[in-house]
Amino acid sequence: MNVLVINCGSSSLKFQLINSDSEEVLAKGLCDRIGIDGKLTYSPAGGVKTTVDKDMPTHAEAIQYVIEALCDNATGVVKSMSEIGAVGHRVVHGGERFTSSVVITEDVKKAIEECNDLAPLHNPANLIGINACEKIMPGVKMVAVFDTAFHQTMPEEAYLYGLPYKYYRDYKLRRYGFHGTSHSFVSKRVAQINNEDYNSTRTIVCHLGNGASLSAVNNGKCVDTSMGLTPLEGLIMGTRSGDIDPSIVEFIAKKENLDIAGVMNILNKKSGVFGLSDELSSDFRDLKSADLDGNMLAHNARKAFCYRVVKYIGSYVAAMNGVDNIVFTAGVGENNPDLRAEIMKHFEYLGIRIDEEKNMINGEEVLISTEDSKVKVYVIPTNEELAIARETVALVQ
Repeated sequence: MNVLVINCGSSSLKFQLINSDSEEVLAKGLCDRIGIDGKLTYSPAGGVKTTVDKDMPTHAEAIQYVIEALCDNATGVVKSMSEIGAVGHRVVHGGERFTSSVVITEDVKKAIEECNDLAPLHNPANLIGINACEKIMPGVKMVAVFDTAFHQTMPEEAYLYGLPYKYYRDYKLRRYGFHGTSHSFVSKRVAQINNEDYNSTRTIVCHLGNGASLSAVNNGKCVDTSMGLTPLEGLIMGTRSGDIDPSIVEFIAKKENLDIAGVMNILNKKSGVFGLSDELSSDFRDLKSADLDGNMLAHNARKAFCYRVVKYIGSYVAAMNGVDNIVFTAGVGENNPDLRAEIMKHFEYLGIRIDEEKNMINGEEVLISTEDSKVKVYVIPTNEELAIARETVALVQ
């Protein structure tokens, strides 16, 4: 079966067409600047990447152009739309309602809409993509795969905030976590590599990118994760602050004469390593280059990022009463051996030993710990699109 994977933003639409039997990516691309002017980037497997301007007033036109590109006589990878068996949609927030992926129905769409206040930038866009696909592809089964679903196994002591309980009871104000598709894929992959029972291992997944989060997966279930009600909680990230004293919000608001929206903009878009480096960059490649050139702010931003990761790993080792595997994934985790080494040196007390030569490999699946290491440390590239395709096939076949 060919599965079309859709990741819809407010003005963009990423897509991949995956053959579920071979798990080969047949084509991928991006519709950008939807509602402005429109641009389609299309890359067929083994073919030439092309970028063309397309008029895209709405996501419906974007989906139509995607289908046309996939079915094009010259550069397409399928003969007609009938060769697309299902569509898997990434949906950011499923609240407490969705603990796993589901086939999309009208009731499901209503439930996703009810979570809009928990993810106001993402869920409405996800729904737009779903509705656009339903319009262009009537009769094709659609599946929603939620970023939050994997973390719904967290116990109450992990997901409740120290706030009046009525806020949880009335508004479902709690920790949800994100990047769940990635955490699920990577934690399952490491068990497969080790030929271990997924339900009998303790794994810490470090999804480190511009957005970053950790998860503690104990016996096949997520028992804690670093992001919370929103993706702002947890690690220092590219532009997000991560954990802060809540009183900082009031302090900045008074000093800078800002309203809540103004302060939240700072915490989400002007903080993290970008803010710590005095707005030098949120890109870790730029920060590394500046660090090597002697820029102390870039150096300190990288150190602060690593230290926050170290603190979370340490807390998750305690939460699970030990750890069998630690895995680095996503753009920063997969491609920064110096940061991995900096983080792991704090866990020599656990008997962890890093193979310096293997750790220099970037972007590949590799065991970077030594044979005598008490805990296995891996780099495993994440593949959220493939995970979405697998979830979709499991529900529609």
